[in-house]
Amino acid sequence: MNAHPANDAWESILAVHAILMRHFAADDIWRDLSMREYDVLYTLSKCPGPVRISDLDHHVLLSQPALSRMTERLAERGLIARRPDPADRRGVLLTLTEEGRARQREIGRGHGRSVARAMTAGLGPAELRQLQALCAQLASAQGS
Repeated sequence: MNAHPANDAWESILAVHAILMRHFAADDIWRDLSMREYDVLYTLSKCPGPVRISDLDHHVLLSQPALSRMTERLAERGLIARRPDPADRRGVLLTLTEEGRARQREIGRGHGRSVARAMTAGLGPAELRQLQALCAQLASAQGS
């Protein structure tokens, strides 16, 4: 055990993240989407309206250029709409299309069940609430 509790906690977060992501990637739910593409659809589904790509990149683990290319591909597939930002013609606004929203919901139902199974396999309701609160507290301390 490391003499630094912060490092131990960080290593634990990374280890469980890697384990869970491998578990989720192995699920037979993704159809023709990658998990990263689904992440973009999911993030857009939580937005109350169109968002600039620069706002979206704060919520997904992709560089801005990679996210820009991905949104272009998702738009070509009819899953998201890209349009110029009327307030700043250099910017692009993104929204889910009806097809994109339907695909996100369909995949999301299966993914949600998988997440629930994985998280409740080792934690009870009180522990899940505590984990959520601790993660929110840590995110808040980082300015997120």
